[in-house]
Amino acid sequence: MSDSSKDSVTRPRRLGGAVYILPNLLTTGNLFFGFFSIIKSLNGNFGWAAGAIFLAAIFDVLDGRVARLTKGTSEFGVQYDSLCDCVSFGVAPAFLMYQYGLVSLGRMGWVACFVFMACGTLRLARFNVLTAIGKASGDFTGLPIPMAAIAVASFVSLMVDLDQRQLAEHLSNWPAMEYLLTPEFRRTFLAFLSPTLALLMVSNIIFKSHKVLKFKSIRPFQMLVLFVMLISLLYYAPEVVGFCLIFFYVLSGPVAWAIGWTKLTDEDEIFAESTIDEEP
Repeated sequence: MSDSSKDSVTRPRRLGGAVYILPNLLTTGNLFFGFFSIIKSLNGNFGWAAGAIFLAAIFDVLDGRVARLTKGTSEFGVQYDSLCDCVSFGVAPAFLMYQYGLVSLGRMGWVACFVFMACGTLRLARFNVLTAIGKASGDFTGLPIPMAAIAVASFVSLMVDLDQRQLAEHLSNWPAMEYLLTPEFRRTFLAFLSPTLALLMVSNIIFKSHKVLKFKSIRPFQMLVLFVMLISLLYYAPEVVGFCLIFFYVLSGPVAWAIGWTKLTDEDEIFAESTIDEEP
């Protein structure tokens, strides 16, 4: 085999042009909206802060899809995506929870937010290692950090919507429902939500991935009807429907494990010795 043939075999394929730039631009969009969410949380614009997390999640989905479609996946893109996810889905929702409801708890409030951010970072590191050793295909081990961030954003969006709509006036007429509109409820719910999501992210509980869902048993017409109904519900009450859907997913993993439908996974491989030589 000639030297040129050896080079063609051993050298990795270099990416260039739009194939390389487009996925990373979308990843940068993810980072931008994460940073934008932090700024809005600091300014007290919580509706915008929650919406920015949703937009960051959309860009996070798009960059992976575009990279796979264009065959522009690279190790740089994988690492850059994880760093951006840490900001958009770790730091941004932590700031949002603290500024929106936990600031009044003082030290306990920011500790709860830090635990969420730290566990999200651990979740990303574990996912990267499992991906590198070929153990990350199929379902997710632990709650994905974008879903945890969306759970926080969906709750804040719902509360902001209740405050802005006339529905808040109707709820205030019901003594049992009036508590939902108080700062005490927001603080209590977030104080419980933050460590719960943190534990789910670093747990070994299996969460279903959309990549492994099979719809072959559903007929096209039935699928169309379900799609139309879902779009109608989202148009009528997007905050309520979004909140219910995301928390259904968050609870699906623990419930499936408690019933016995799924088992806990083993993650001993993530602490195996690295094979990368250190630089002299």
